[in-house]
Amino acid sequence: MTDLSQELGISVASLREQLEVARTFGLVEVRPKTGIRKLPYTFTPAVANSLAYAVRTDQNFFRSFSDFRNHIETAYWYQAVALLTPEDVEKLQGLVKSAFAKLHGLRAQIPHSEHRELHLMIFRRLNNPFVMGILEAYWEIYEAVGLDVYTDLVYLERVWSYHQRMVDSISSGNFAAGYQALTEHTDLIFQRSRPSSIQNRQKFE
Repeated sequence: MTDLSQELGISVASLREQLEVARTFGLVEVRPKTGIRKLPYTFTPAVANSLAYAVRTDQNFFRSFSDFRNHIETAYWYQAVALLTPEDVEKLQGLVKSAFAKLHGLRAQIPHSEHRELHLMIFRRLNNPFVMGILEAYWEIYEAVGLDVYTDLVYLERVWSYHQRMVDSISSGNFAAGYQALTEHTDLIFQRSRPSSIQNRQKFE
């Protein structure tokens, strides 16, 4: 830090402030012994931090961002699914199978990790950091507001029946049918009642 301060001609205190901004935006990593390392570019931290602030300010911003995210997914659907490999499709089928196994087990579990991974995997081969930044930030806030832990079995059954249709359509090459399933299921989140746990959690953030 002292060497950088002298090289750049700014105080160590100012440098620390700027470094913290860079860390917040995911531009650098700072670790003991290894020092400061530049990271590959990702749009996610910038969006996630801004969205987190927005939701704490007004909870309705999450609904607005959810609508924005839905439009991103539908806009890129055909381009994204055309890039998926047979291995990708097999993994998507595995996620659906794992999700239903959790739902139908002796103790029903919420297949949140499968939900997140399925949506992100569909669009990952776009290699577009801005698209992925928006989608990844959505899931981070989805978890932060408690939507990964509050739901009911009927709702989850409906969600995963749509996911099954999406993946089966991708597998068969009927991308239009998959698109239809995607657009039909995107509004399901707004049919959920708002849990008091979300409200209580946000009071203390």
